[in-house]
Amino acid sequence: QGQPVAGQPAPVVDAEGNPLPTTLEGWQQRLTPEQFQVARLKGTERAFTGKYWNTKTKGTYRCVCCGEPLFRSDEKFDSGCGWPSFNAPIAAKQGDVKGKVVAEHDDFSFFMHRTEVTCRKCGAHLGHVFNDGPPPTGLRYCINSASIVLEEDKAGAADKSEADEPKTDQPPTAPAPGPKRGR
Repeated sequence: QGQPVAGQPAPVVDAEGNPLPTTLEGWQQRLTPEQFQVARLKGTERAFTGKYWNTKTKGTYRCVCCGEPLFRSDEKFDSGCGWPSFNAPIAAKQGDVKGKVVAEHDDFSFFMHRTEVTCRKCGAHLGHVFNDGPPPTGLRYCINSASIVLEEDKAGAADKSEADEPKTDQPPTAPAPGPKRGR
């Protein structure tokens, strides 16, 4: 790889140092159809269908597009909404609960106002953040499984729970009625 030309920004690269695509066509070649639809076209997977909505495996959730570390399993909680939920991004700290790895944008789609969450490095659509999460942050980052990939902790690889195994004999059931929590 050559050096950046003076006056031009260096290309954005993934975790392995490969340049990231700069066109939708490039992203479409790099991602699965579902990952492309969700992460690049701002789609949403159906509730209770994503790979990580119910996983308890320890590790780091990375952006599916660029590999940037976004969330830790320690911040994951069961919100009952059907998507992986986190109370803070990785590297968030007291006084800065939102950290520096995600960006937030107003989203007025579907005739409502929500706050979209994207990867700050590559702009991938991750999901939305709501102000109904648990302490200490009060935030619920509702994230599409198709937008993230779990890098298991070395010790966590042998520490999977039964909740991580897909149940093929019956579809997932919705949580008991309670406060409505959507995307």
